[in-house]
Amino acid sequence: MTDIYWYAKKMEKDGEAYYRELAVGTKSVGVRKIFEMLADEEVKHFNLFSQMENHDRVVFTESPFLDNVRNVFEKIREEKSFGDLDASQSGLYRKAQDLEEESEKFYREKAEQVDAKQRSILLRIAAQERRHYRILDDIVQMVSRPQHWLENAEFYHGEEY
Repeated sequence: MTDIYWYAKKMEKDGEAYYRELAVGTKSVGVRKIFEMLADEEVKHFNLFSQMENHDRVVFTESPFLDNVRNVFEKIREEKSFGDLDASQSGLYRKAQDLEEESEKFYREKAEQVDAKQRSILLRIAAQERRHYRILDDIVQMVSRPQHWLENAEFYHGEEY
């Protein structure tokens, strides 16, 4: 069991570091803000795994993360602030997607090996990782094809947690 938490915390810590690196490397204020929010979400996951590992009472609270991301995307869309997007960064964003997909898969697999309460938490975190993947997909689409992204009324794939 401890190995699950150790590995999960490592993935979350690595994810946080990668998002902070991406935030520093982008010129887009909006995209930087999204990466900072994603990094903060990884910290929350890390803390949940620490609580689980220490057998502390785990309180899984919903956050306004998705609404905040949606608001940033809306602002980018309204301001048509695409001049500072760098299409060469899309490979780095796809790598982040791969990391989110790996995390989601790991949590879903490990959910089958734990008790019902832990399973519930792991599956909720896995669902959040899927949403992070989709947010990154929106960023890749926006960076790769800004005009198409702007014109597409269904640009945002986010769902409620």
